[in-house]
Amino acid sequence: MISSAIGTRENIKIIDQAENGRMKIEVMEYQKLLGSTDTNAVMDMYFMEKQNIRARQVAIYLNDDAVILEPGAMSYFKGNIEMVSGVTAGNVLGRVFSSVTTGEAIAQPEYKGTGVVVLEPSFKHFLVLQLEKEDIVVDKGMFYCAQAGVKVEPIMQRNVSSALLGGEGIFQIRLSGSGLVVLESPVPASEIDVMELNNETLKVDGNFVILRSEEITFTVERSAKTLIGSAVSGEGLVNVYKGTGSVWMAPSIKIYNTFNLARSMGATTTSSMNMNTSRS
Repeated sequence: MISSAIGTRENIKIIDQAENGRMKIEVMEYQKLLGSTDTNAVMDMYFMEKQNIRARQVAIYLNDDAVILEPGAMSYFKGNIEMVSGVTAGNVLGRVFSSVTTGEAIAQPEYKGTGVVVLEPSFKHFLVLQLEKEDIVVDKGMFYCAQAGVKVEPIMQRNVSSALLGGEGIFQIRLSGSGLVVLESPVPASEIDVMELNNETLKVDGNFVILRSEEITFTVERSAKTLIGSAVSGEGLVNVYKGTGSVWMAPSIKIYNTFNLARSMGATTTSSMNMNTSRS
């Protein structure tokens, strides 16, 4: 029996969990960060808690199983567990190519054995999924960890329009096989819309689709059949998803991006004003 990673700490609760075979995953959330002695930091943390900006950690319990991690994600582990790099003489060139094209690290370490692996604290949201002999495509940077039965690899966009105009980049990440997967999400699960397509077409104004079934094709097209129609609608180009499968959308990303842009512009303006004042 593997002991809990959180012990008896009352300020931490389990907000999500899943179990598959010899692996169990728990997502832990700190209800409050109680250790700061800096008054400015305490004020920031107060408002962060009000907006559900909380520190979270993922704990992975292994019983003679293995987990693949995003490099740098491990915080600590306990038990009869060993780590391997995931790079061999036979696949080193492929790993280098994958790193260059996707920006991901060359090696994804694998921890195997019996015990518990606890990942680094993060203010991001986590999605826990279970794949059953299926393939999904996710945005770069979302992969966090996966049961060893899941294959993680980069894939190239299938057409020029999606690669150059879709906002998703030339490469994305494909997860295939069976097992548990944890993804880092820009929004909580409650703000994700899952659309099930049955040989249908979905058109999206923006790049806020974060996950799709691998069978779904992705292209970029004009919102209307004519240039005049596109101009009148005000939409221009749209991302188009066709086929049968799931499409996960996070529309609220647009709102957060607007806030981030406004804050960035405000910071730039303030910095410029300070520089001009100092020169006077």
